[in-house]
Amino acid sequence: MSLVYVIGYLIPGGLGLLVAPQMALKLLFSNGNYGDVMPRLAGMLMVALGVILVQVVRHRQEVLYPTALVVRSGMLPVLLSFYIVSYDPLFVALLVIVGIGVFFTGVSYWLDLRDKRQQ
Repeated sequence: MSLVYVIGYLIPGGLGLLVAPQMALKLLFSNGNYGDVMPRLAGMLMVALGVILVQVVRHRQEVLYPTALVVRSGMLPVLLSFYIVSYDPLFVALLVIVGIGVFFTGVSYWLDLRDKRQQ
């Protein structure tokens, strides 16, 4: 269940960037000019990752949860550096969104490990 939040922002957010990139960027507080093509590319990739995660959850591939946690944890300092370089609030919004997911996945994963050890 810890990846449902991630799916919940990847697929709708990706579709938003794919279909209406300027509106989606406004909703994410962006003050940068990214054109239409790069946000649509990002949207396509977000939808693709979301669909892969749907399959991970559907097939209960718990072995991939730590990887999802590590990869998203690695995204946090990169998003912070993007904000420092650009001062675009978009990256703060993404930092918060991804950070919440990392927190929930981390807590869920820790609770699962604790429960397995107690059995």
